[in-house]
Amino acid sequence: MRESILTIPINEVFEKKCGCPMCAMRDELEQHSVEYIMGAAMMEPEVRIETNKAGFCKEHFEQMRACKNRLSLALMLQSHLQELQKTVFTEKKLLETKDGKAKRTTEKVGRIVNDCFVCNKIEWALSRQVSNMFDLYARETEFRQLYAAQENLCLPHYKILMSQAETGLDKKYRDEFRDTSLRLVKNYLDELEKDISHYCKMYDYRNTGKNADWGNSKDSIERAIKFLTTR
Repeated sequence: MRESILTIPINEVFEKKCGCPMCAMRDELEQHSVEYIMGAAMMEPEVRIETNKAGFCKEHFEQMRACKNRLSLALMLQSHLQELQKTVFTEKKLLETKDGKAKRTTEKVGRIVNDCFVCNKIEWALSRQVSNMFDLYARETEFRQLYAAQENLCLPHYKILMSQAETGLDKKYRDEFRDTSLRLVKNYLDELEKDISHYCKMYDYRNTGKNADWGNSKDSIERAIKFLTTR
């Protein structure tokens, strides 16, 4: 396959053939985004303006906290809380509750609660990676074969791919891509259902004992949750 700065990261993910490639792609983007925000970027004024407005979701707050750079996180929290005081919860606005002002305040809080700087960055970058992947799929026979050889696709990323393929993938290859993607999802779904069913059966007293055969079912709960949620 012809390599370029746009295709190398995609090929590297797909060549691993380990689980859902889109989850792996998302995980890499997520790691880079968290490292970026916890590094020198936190001192860049334009980045701080964005993080002050958007904040972060619980999952990414936890990942940032795990970086153990507590001062960086504290400084971002400080300016984010100050932004809330300034733009949403000023003394004047708290006293002016008539004429829908309270409703507008609630709406502002709702937007902040449902926003996250890292999620936004991942969504933006992933949509462009998917677009580059579609270009690669249409150009390269080898990549189409590589895509077909993946272990599985999780349900949420299958939905994203099918949705973006409507306009992002060359019509000539759209049906092939849909069929291949559906096969990856359905085959893994069948495998998961069998493993979960086997796991449940192992709690029957007749299947207990020293030599009980759990097969591939011991981690089936975790694998099923990841298939259904990407996490």
